[in-house]
Parts: sequence; structure tokens; C-alpha cells
Amino acid sequence: MKDKAIYGLHANICKALANPIRIEIIDILGDKELTFGKIQEATGALKSNLSQHLSLMVTNGILSQRKEGLNMYFKISSEKITIACRMMRDVLIENLKKHHELIKDY
Repeated sequence: MKDKAIYGLHANICKALANPIRIEIIDILGDKELTFGKIQEATGALKSNLSQHLSLMVTNGILSQRKEGLNMYFKISSEKITIACRMMRDVLIENLKKHHELIKDY
């Protein structure tokens, strides 16, 4: 029998991703590293709000960060996170297409 603790850890990562701004951050970062300021510029989020999102993502291992001078840089900790988010978006698009097919006959 599998250790059930893994399900709790898995759920925590899913919860950390369950926010539109956090998903947008993953999309923005892609395979690059950006400063806090560049992420804020791209998302339009308030500083305090963005700081909380990034902190939660770092704590949950979704992002890694490094400081250089006055700038804090962020990047996705594993390419698999980007792949998983893209796969979930593909599922979303497939579901939207199915629903569109269902309602177009009405």
C-alpha cells in the first residue's frame, strides 16, 4: 500500500497552483528567469499581492529564487511543472470544445 502522505503533498502543490495569477506566472516565466519587477509588470499585480503569490510558490517548490544585488529573480524549479500546466490547459480546451459541440445544436 502506498504511503498516503504523498497524496497530501500532491494536494498542496495543486492548491498552490489553484489561482489564476499563479498559473499566469508559470506561463510568463516559461523557461526563463525574471525579476520581481518584470513579473509584476507582466501580471499587473500589486506588489504585496504578487509577493504573497511568489512566496507561496517558492515554499511549495514550484519556483526557485535567487537574489542578485537589489533584484530578486524567479524561475520555474522544474520543466515538469510547465509541462503539467500545459497538459491541464489542453484538457480545458478539449472540454470547452466538447461543450461547444453539445450546445451548437440548440
